[in-house]
Amino acid sequence: MAAPSVQKLLVIGGNGFIGSAICRAALAKGMQVTSVSSSGRPYTTPKGHSPAWTSKVTWLKGSAQNPSTFSNVLPDVHGIVHTLGTLIEDGGKYKQALREGDVTKVIGSALSSVFGLQNPLKRGAEGSYEDVNRDSALRVCEAFLRSGEGKQFPSPRPFVYISAEDVFRPLIPARYVETKREAEMSIESMLSTSPSQYRGVYIRPSLVYHAHYRPLTTPAAAIFDLSASLHHKIPQGVPKPSEILHQVGNALSPHSSLPRNTSLGSSLNSIANAMSIPPIHVDHVAEAITIALGDSNVAGVVGVKRMRELIGWWPEDQQFLQTAHKST
Repeated sequence: MAAPSVQKLLVIGGNGFIGSAICRAALAKGMQVTSVSSSGRPYTTPKGHSPAWTSKVTWLKGSAQNPSTFSNVLPDVHGIVHTLGTLIEDGGKYKQALREGDVTKVIGSALSSVFGLQNPLKRGAEGSYEDVNRDSALRVCEAFLRSGEGKQFPSPRPFVYISAEDVFRPLIPARYVETKREAEMSIESMLSTSPSQYRGVYIRPSLVYHAHYRPLTTPAAAIFDLSASLHHKIPQGVPKPSEILHQVGNALSPHSSLPRNTSLGSSLNSIANAMSIPPIHVDHVAEAITIALGDSNVAGVVGVKRMRELIGWWPEDQQFLQTAHKST
């Protein structure tokens, strides 16, 4: 096996749902993997088991808000994947509910976040969208840049940030996606000062699912996948429900503090996205990221369609056409 261009990878939050899948996929590509998390503990399954692959990962305890806690490893890593993020401002309780398959607690967390039934968190406070989704990534990116001062690298060091498609409103507050977009813009601004030495990759998955590790995501994934498939099959020229919602949403778009090209628009735009953008399996997200790490041509926003292209997935009609072509 040829050595990957990113031989030493640091995963921030490698013992989480997406982070663990990335660690596993990176190991399969021959990378040396280090994970940093607040606990420093190896990944465990919902039943409390540590798979065999976890013995090949270096598990470190550290704080993304204070990268000095793991700054000694930064000069040697060839790339970073930042996976930290919170969908709901509740200190991670909803993640525990997802792992346990507790529908009531998940719904309760969502309702509390949307309608403010819980004690409100000040913007930027620990556990807030600003703190977890945006500022933690910016602190790590700053430290990553400092670690390379005065050095020359054979290829740009990738900083991969796990962002998100806008598919969860109005169930989830707009600040969830807004802080993701703010992080993307700030990271890109920082990395653009050394374009030959660094590149930013912003992964925007839709609903990320796994039947065993996130059982509650499976029914929703099936519904969204069916909706996206039906939209894909609507003939050209026939108005699609998502397109109509986008038009109405654009007409009703509220003022946004974000630049025009990143404005979220109304919640109808988010609903339209959910109807037309298919969900994606966590292993497919991880595989796409490991490919992006090794391909210096991959930079900027990577949505679900691009992720599928990276892993060699083809839409049903294209796959049919390819098969038909081979048989003739």
